[in-house]
Amino acid sequence: MSQTTDCAAQLAAWQQRWLADIDAYAISHADEYETVALFRKFMRDHAGAAQRELAIGHLTGAAWLVSADSQRVLLTHHRKLQRWLQLGGHADGDVDLVAVALREAEEESGLRDLEIEREIFDLDRHWIPDHGAVPGHWHYDLRYVVRCCGNEQFAVSEESLALAWRDIATMVGASEYDESLQRMARKWRARSRG
Repeated sequence: MSQTTDCAAQLAAWQQRWLADIDAYAISHADEYETVALFRKFMRDHAGAAQRELAIGHLTGAAWLVSADSQRVLLTHHRKLQRWLQLGGHADGDVDLVAVALREAEEESGLRDLEIEREIFDLDRHWIPDHGAVPGHWHYDLRYVVRCCGNEQFAVSEESLALAWRDIATMVGASEYDESLQRMARKWRARSRG
């Protein structure tokens, strides 16, 4: 048995799935080599990476929730972080990050007729500052495309100050959106043109 096979055999089944998904993402996003490498290392090193209790950081699932016409994305004005962000949150031990992203989209928007794509749309590692008794830590955020296939009337959850459908075409270069949101808007526009 080769050393590579030995290493793979030592990983939990869910770690192997995570890494296969990351490898598939890396094929079409060669320019994101450094980010992919950070995620690969974190996933290999921590079988419990989906646990919020992992103090250095943890995996999170997020939704690039687009309207049926693919022109708008639903964003949250996050209560704790005071910024416009995509919907998403902690895995709380669920190793199926696709399911996490869909659940978070439903919980944070109140929308029910949603469909999710299983391929990773975007990766983002970002620092979460101290909040109360919770020390600062990293979020390793896996983002998935979620489509609203029905009624677009959302309901604001306790985690949000507001929700809003935003025109994706106007997000690039707009100062109210961080680089992460602008990157996803660029990816979406490139994908839509392709």
